[in-house]
Amino acid sequence: AGCSFFSYSNIDSYPSVLYLVALFCLCLVPLWVVIASKHPASQALLHTGWTPIIIALVISSIGGLILERTVSDPNLAGIIVYAPIINGIGGNLVSIQSSRISTGLHLNYLPGEVPADRRKCYNPCSIFFGSGLNHRSAQILLLLVIPGQLIFLYSSHLMKGAKTMPSFLLTAAFLAASVIQVFSLLCVADCMVHCLWRRGKDPDSYSIPYLTALGDLLGTALLSLVFLILWWVGD
Repeated sequence: AGCSFFSYSNIDSYPSVLYLVALFCLCLVPLWVVIASKHPASQALLHTGWTPIIIALVISSIGGLILERTVSDPNLAGIIVYAPIINGIGGNLVSIQSSRISTGLHLNYLPGEVPADRRKCYNPCSIFFGSGLNHRSAQILLLLVIPGQLIFLYSSHLMKGAKTMPSFLLTAAFLAASVIQVFSLLCVADCMVHCLWRRGKDPDSYSIPYLTALGDLLGTALLSLVFLILWWVGD
């Protein structure tokens, strides 16, 4: 963030600073590889952790393109205030659920083995209906969306010194988009973690990059749709 702020503020005076920062970071990569290779856990990630990171970058980049296209319209530029809120909360909530499911599989099953009800096609929305630990955590995380988003939504307005609060339509549409995003991510997380475990892959290394990237893409797309609808209705 510091490098970005400096580069943006002084791009005319120091046009080469971006390339120097990138070169400096690249030069440090061999050092981090050497350090990481000295610990067994991180050594394994040097060989297996690249695929989800690269794919997650591609997915997030698509969300970035949507955001850039939306911000370029002066009528929709306000989306930049809300994108970090919807994407941050959605990604964090689904990461919690993914880690919980993964921990349960690590404790109770060998790699490749999954619970009996996950050995065939099933309804991913069933994660919200049941009394198991994973069902209960999914229900709680979904219930946290509305109060959590309200807190961050109004806090962001207060921090930037706004004299008026968001309109009712904006608040309702933003909350609806957040609920749809987190609901979808929790369904995908339940499916993805069990599929990865069935294939013998560690969900802790694979699922969270995918899910947070999907959260960015879905959150940005839904938020752009919200702003377009509000603009069309004149809010």
